Amino acid sequence: MTLLRWPLAAVFLVVFPFAKATTVEQVQQTLASHPLVRAHFEQQRTIKGMPQTLNSSGEMVISRTSGLLWQQTTPFAMRLVLQQDRMLQQMQDQPPQVMTAQSNPQMFQFNHLLTALFTADRATLDNNFSLTFTPLEKDHWTLSLTPTTTPLDKLFSTITLQGGQFIDQVTLLDKQGDATRLVFSQQRSTPTELTATEQANFESH
Repeated sequence: MTLLRWPLAAVFLVVFPFAKATTVEQVQQTLASHPLVRAHFEQQRTIKGMPQTLNSSGEMVISRTSGLLWQQTTPFAMRLVLQQDRMLQQMQDQPPQVMTAQSNPQMFQFNHLLTALFTADRATLDNNFSLTFTPLEKDHWTLSLTPTTTPLDKLFSTITLQGGQFIDQVTLLDKQGDATRLVFSQQRSTPTELTATEQANFESH
């Protein structure tokens, strides 16, 4: 489950800016104008039956052309690269593990569906979720998603996004009674090109 859980969490880390969004359609328009975003993340996982919360943090990059780069720094180093046809995960200084779309097409189909959520693709949302979009004060909003199709409905009870100019928090409640809360800060959409180090991470094997 380790390889599966990390991309599930990571795909929800897309933190594109929003601009006074009052409808899902306005969110979609704004998302399309930001091809590259960086952010700091704090993740808290509450697992049923465990008294302590599991905390982690690090930095992420999401690029519409290159994919997702998720670099955890605490409590241990972990690097995840999620792209359209492959996923790379590396723990500490261990050799990286690579999974391809050919070796596990179902997982990649699922990941692509989750990624589509953050383009606010209304057709995808309507086909796979029951959704409630709530504008709040001071240009903030909440988007609550209840899965209606498999495999999402077998894994998650609800997915809730909260934000304002950016997505600030994502809460995932799964069918096992566990919860994952992702809090984002220092979101930025410039520079608009990958650095040499970021590009190297996306191209590594």
